[in-house]
Amino acid sequence: MTYILIAVNVLVFLAETAAGGSEDIGVAIRFGAYAAPLVKDEGEWYRLFTAMFVHFGPEHLGSNMISLFALGSFVEKIFGKIRFLVIYLFSGLAGNLLVCYMDIMGGRDTAAVSAGASGAICGLLGVFIVFALLPQMKGMFPMKRVLIAILLMLAPGLSDGSINMTAHIGGLIGGFLITWPVYFSTNALRRRRH
Repeated sequence: MTYILIAVNVLVFLAETAAGGSEDIGVAIRFGAYAAPLVKDEGEWYRLFTAMFVHFGPEHLGSNMISLFALGSFVEKIFGKIRFLVIYLFSGLAGNLLVCYMDIMGGRDTAAVSAGASGAICGLLGVFIVFALLPQMKGMFPMKRVLIAILLMLAPGLSDGSINMTAHIGGLIGGFLITWPVYFSTNALRRRRH
């Protein structure tokens, strides 16, 4: 599933490039990037989902796909394809929903267009927070190490105003929240099989 997600992101990126350039805002909007006025005024809520697969430039795509490969492969091995996909998509939606809430309800500047897989990828880091809290797994996932990994992931957004920190934080929270029921349902299923 990790490889399928990477392939989908790369294919969308290639389609963006062919349609006029992945760094063109108009192209990004046509391919489903998030923009508050289009969600709020036009009712295009699907953008909360499609924005996860749109990227601005090769560096944006490359850094996200490397992170997805590194984290996704590991999380998928633990949870399996479907549960991994649930965590990933839920996290991405949570990140974009928080952006939408802050834009519409928080009175922020809603002219910005945002896109990318990083909210969903930050949700995969939320999985490791859960592991660091579980007595049977915290030895393998020390909380200090997990927090350092999260800080390293979030650090670029502290100095670069073009990075949507709200989506990252929303994705991280979403991943943390959805991992609990996914983890316990996975364990229950394994116990029934044994």
